[in-house]
Amino acid sequence: MTFDALVIGGSFAGLSAAMQIARGRRRVCVVDAGAPRNRFASASHGFFGHDGEAPLAMIANAREKLLAYPNVHFIQGLAVGAAAEAGGGGFSVVLHTGEALRARKLVLACGIVDRLPEGIPGLQERWGRTVLHCPYCHGYEFDGRPLGVLWLGPMSGHQAQLIPEWGPTTLFLNGCEAELEGALRAQLLARGVALEPVPLAGMEDGGARLCDGRLIEIAALYLASRTEMASPLAAQLGCEFDAGPFGPVIRTDAFKQTTVVGVYAAGDAARVPHNATFASADGVMAGASVHQALVFGT
Repeated sequence: MTFDALVIGGSFAGLSAAMQIARGRRRVCVVDAGAPRNRFASASHGFFGHDGEAPLAMIANAREKLLAYPNVHFIQGLAVGAAAEAGGGGFSVVLHTGEALRARKLVLACGIVDRLPEGIPGLQERWGRTVLHCPYCHGYEFDGRPLGVLWLGPMSGHQAQLIPEWGPTTLFLNGCEAELEGALRAQLLARGVALEPVPLAGMEDGGARLCDGRLIEIAALYLASRTEMASPLAAQLGCEFDAGPFGPVIRTDAFKQTTVVGVYAAGDAARVPHNATFASADGVMAGASVHQALVFGT
């Protein structure tokens, strides 16, 4: 079966892209593995008209509205391979079942995976609840309560200067005090950030346990996690990447087309910074661009 467009990824970016293509009266197929990046969070904040709603419920609602269009096809599955077809005839995508799909255009909205630092018990199971990345997504809910930032590199210094907007902040240097430059130290102290040099032994419900036995009470810990592509498809297709502050980013132009003609990318895999609103807006641009490319043959 050949579609006008295949969208790989059915979260905020992918569904937004597919909606534009569907409303352009083109046949579009969405392939989704069912593991959105924000599945660990109980609520999404700051999204227009949906503040505080569960992200999985928002995705389910958007999918239901998309599937009301008769020219939309949806496949629950994992795309494991992608390649351009000879002669510029489009693209083929192989699913984990072995099924092959074909389309004239591709939208990669596969997202990214957060890689939390190893060796600190309690981080992973609290990710998305009290171990967080974005204070705009999850900051107001901890208003005025003690907060922490985990040092993972220079970006953590920027984060630690921002977090005091929501509550008194401790920067956990985790044994890396030597990495903290003098100018940054002065900036942090000017913002009222407390510096804690002792390494973390783990996260507990009451706060951060240090290796010397102390428990520092914090309501949430922020960290700038490293990220990786959630899918190998962009690399398989030969798309170029840029080095982002947290990990690789698929390079796109203003219309969300990658360096491979006919392949578009949207959402966290193709931009910084990250949040649901940015991802959805990216998807709208990618979907509209795909439709116009189909019309004008570009």
